[in-house]
Amino acid sequence: MITINPWINFNGNAEGAFTFYKSVFGGEFTKVIRFKDLASEEFPVAEKEENKIMYIALPIGGSNMLIGNDVPEVLGRVNENENRSKISISTEKKEEADRLFNGLSAGGTVEGPMGDGPWGSYAGMFRDKYGIEWIIEFYPAK
Repeated sequence: MITINPWINFNGNAEGAFTFYKSVFGGEFTKVIRFKDLASEEFPVAEKEENKIMYIALPIGGSNMLIGNDVPEVLGRVNENENRSKISISTEKKEEADRLFNGLSAGGTVEGPMGDGPWGSYAGMFRDKYGIEWIIEFYPAK
């Protein structure tokens, strides 16, 4: 089976964002690695970045993983207003779609409220409070 696991870059707030995502999706982080955990002579880490997230993973559903990290300042800032991609989640129940939409969009900007779409799905779009864009959808059985 092939799975697609979104990987999100953050500007120092990956831990806060993933704590928020965990509060909505549930579950436990499978791994949290901070930059200081990998620090060595070959990989020096600035003191101001040692507690930032190098890798964090949150299982979603049976075989999907949401992954993220903080980008070290030396590599520049991530453009938080970029809109080249979205994370799309399909649910098995309309109520689950509403729950995820309401939870993840809290504090963010709704771009398209949940509703029936012309292609037969029940869907909505938003940018969460961390600048990440999401589409939540449910396809009713025919």
